[in-house]
Amino acid sequence: MTKMTETAEKAEMLEMPEAAETTVGRSAADRSAVRQDAVRGAGPRKTVAEVTGARTEEAAGLIAGARERIDALDDRIIGLVQERMAVSAVIQEARITSGGRRVNLAREMEVLEHFRAALGKPGTTLAMTLLELSRGRV
Repeated sequence: MTKMTETAEKAEMLEMPEAAETTVGRSAADRSAVRQDAVRGAGPRKTVAEVTGARTEEAAGLIAGARERIDALDDRIIGLVQERMAVSAVIQEARITSGGRRVNLAREMEVLEHFRAALGKPGTTLAMTLLELSRGRV
């Protein structure tokens, strides 16, 4: 099997993110269960307000629900980053196989500018982290 055929097969596999989502989705539920266990606790029973740091049960309920949503969003973000890393590996392998360099600095500058324009200075830091995660996986 040629390198380009292997690269094409990897690219096809990337179009099935549902496999990653099933695994990723469990951790939000796991974290929710851990929070619920903290409320029930093995020792003295803690209130939801004590676990969340809120001063009222109403605010604690809102915070608990919002944290579950954040956990689910974090899992999706992690899945997307992993997918991005896999796509980047396919691109790098194709570029190297064709005689090019592993990294395209002009493209990286485009990514940095895109994140900076959308998110400000912290966006540049986020983009740098994504680029770092995506390099050298071939």
